[in-house]
Amino acid sequence: MGIKALSAQLNIEAEAANVGLFQRLHLDIPLLLALLTLCGFGLLVVYSAGDQDFTIVERQLARLLLAFSLMGAIAQVPPRILRQWSLGLYLFGVAMLMAVLLFGDIGKGAQRWLDLGVLRFQPSELLKLAVPMTIAWLLSLRPLPPRPAWILLAVVLTLIPVLLIAKQPDLGTALLVVSAGVLVMFMAGLSWWMIGGLALIVTAVTPVIWFLMHDYQRNRIFTFLNPESDPLGTGYHIIQSQIAIGSGGISGKGWLNGTQSHLEFLPERHTDFIFAVIGEEFGFAGIVALLALYLFIIIRGLLIAINSQDSYGRLLAGGLTLVFFIYVFVNTGMVTGLLPVVGVPLPLISYGGTSMVTLLIGFGMIMGVETHLKKSIR
Repeated sequence: MGIKALSAQLNIEAEAANVGLFQRLHLDIPLLLALLTLCGFGLLVVYSAGDQDFTIVERQLARLLLAFSLMGAIAQVPPRILRQWSLGLYLFGVAMLMAVLLFGDIGKGAQRWLDLGVLRFQPSELLKLAVPMTIAWLLSLRPLPPRPAWILLAVVLTLIPVLLIAKQPDLGTALLVVSAGVLVMFMAGLSWWMIGGLALIVTAVTPVIWFLMHDYQRNRIFTFLNPESDPLGTGYHIIQSQIAIGSGGISGKGWLNGTQSHLEFLPERHTDFIFAVIGEEFGFAGIVALLALYLFIIIRGLLIAINSQDSYGRLLAGGLTLVFFIYVFVNTGMVTGLLPVVGVPLPLISYGGTSMVTLLIGFGMIMGVETHLKKSIR
């Protein structure tokens, strides 16, 4: 055998060994690389949006290390074990939400936290995972597509935590949780008449929801419809965000050179409105590249769901992937003025740890669905 042939053979064997290692660790290589790229880019943007304060980057990096560690740990759990945990996790999460209403900690005018002395956390984050897990468990108990009675039960199980979260109030998280439940139902193969029925129900209860909303939540709707009506008040966020994105042009002003963000015209620039910083500094080209990366992650997640031969794994992976899409859709929509502001962060980019940990744990479940399936086939 020649030197070139031997070298090629060794390279092939090394690549196979690396793939085998990741397979044994239950990590999906394409999805993992895309997530690492996205989070790495997020650190660059957070550094710029945070006035080049490296302390913010260090905190974000520590949260990322924790989140990726939890993702890797959850990926080791087979889907059959996740199925067994689903209902118990859901009931625990609902109990925590009720505890929040009874003696939760109040911050920024909202009662959303439980303070245990050594730990202060939002139980609503747990429901972003528990709801899709439980609805996937419920609908996988019977042949798909599900019967109307099972859909009705799934709707009830979804609405219980949604109403408790809305009571806190936390409209953004309630939107994500209800989306998680509905999207799993959609993945289960709802007939068009069921989808139409659910749409009619939503239409019918909309006036009730409007009546139950707080004044500031109604003002957000009015601001969305006409932000120029109060340019220095409720419309300030959206107007400044649109100015920042528009000023970036095609190629942007360059990293660290954004004026709207660094001159502090743009509020919440390193959290909910960080997408506007990206638009200003990296321009239209940067936004397209970011959305392409998001699209790759979403397509990869949906492919894992489609290839799963287990109903629970397919519904869970598909539902979690589509919830990630909802994150992207809602944040980019509200920052560009296409949707009302509801306080949803840009996934894996915005500064903060709670949603990041939740999302990466979800991706750990998705990877587990894919890699445990391959192992079982072998």
